[in-house]
Amino acid sequence: MVAHGGGAWLVYFTSMEREEAARAEAGGVELIHPADFGMEALRREGKTSEEILAAAVNSAFERAGTEAGRVVLAGRPPAGTALALARTLEEGDRQPMSGRGLMLALRRRKTRKEIEGIAAAARTTVAAFRSVAGALAESSVREGEELWLGEERATVARVKALVAHVFATHGLEQPESSIVAPGEEGATGHSTGTPERVLRAGESIVVDLFPRGRLFADCTRTFCVGEPPEGLVRAHGLVLEALDTSLEAVRPGVRGWTLHERVCRLFENEGFAVPDKNPGTQTGYFHLLGHGVGYELHELPSFRKTGPETDEFAAGDVVTIEPGLYDPDAEWGVRLEDLVVVTTDGMTNLTPLPYDLDPRSW
Repeated sequence: MVAHGGGAWLVYFTSMEREEAARAEAGGVELIHPADFGMEALRREGKTSEEILAAAVNSAFERAGTEAGRVVLAGRPPAGTALALARTLEEGDRQPMSGRGLMLALRRRKTRKEIEGIAAAARTTVAAFRSVAGALAESSVREGEELWLGEERATVARVKALVAHVFATHGLEQPESSIVAPGEEGATGHSTGTPERVLRAGESIVVDLFPRGRLFADCTRTFCVGEPPEGLVRAHGLVLEALDTSLEAVRPGVRGWTLHERVCRLFENEGFAVPDKNPGTQTGYFHLLGHGVGYELHELPSFRKTGPETDEFAAGDVVTIEPGLYDPDAEWGVRLEDLVVVTTDGMTNLTPLPYDLDPRSW
């Protein structure tokens, strides 16, 4: 898409994209066919796809009558594409510059339509969690404390398949694998879970789902089928307390770092290592309290102490709140995460789900 003083153009590259492009044309966007910038001729010359894309962008600038100067590039193209584009722009006396920071800042506060898109993905995420909780609640415990779903072992892969089915039914994608991390895997923080690993009674099961429709959603719950160990129960209670108090504090004018520090002090007072006092710790609490969510899974605002967009929350920010505690030696991990949109007087929780360890309580 190229925006210019007289409107906007949409460049499409194959006939398979024509129908989708036509919808944009109906909205007043002018289409540029591959023939308009000599795509076939470039192919015959043996140009790579990266070079063809670069030529199309350069052609669009020339068609718009832009003068030589700085060109801000944003997005996440493959390295080869970015290099080819930069080289072609430079040949046209244009100076390529990174526009990622600007792009993230501009789309930080979400519009009503964008919030609706995130909320739609969140509703399907909620449905997926209920499917997982229902399956775990109906599981049976057999030899070696293994969990079985019907006549098959309950593996990480089987649980992920349940999630994938719900997402696919509702038209959501999974750009990255969902996290189903039992026991020792959940204790490491962001292990996605070994597919063949069989779930067992009495262990923590960290489930973190982050599908994408037009925009992303993100939510985490921790389960335990059967009798949980004492340490896991205590940690779960503390993480839930941290989540509750943080959610209550979310409103315009509050910084993410302020909430993160409060959680650090809560966990530190209970004897756990925390990242602001124990940098690099791999036990206790070792990640930030949250992050922005939108067109990418991790966006602004930032919960860091310093850096871009670490200022106060404002209405329209969509953020996660996700405290966690981890003990690799005891082989358990706990993370609870909700997705919220900051409103003028507080926040709205987009992932209203139970927090119980026991899936039968859901």
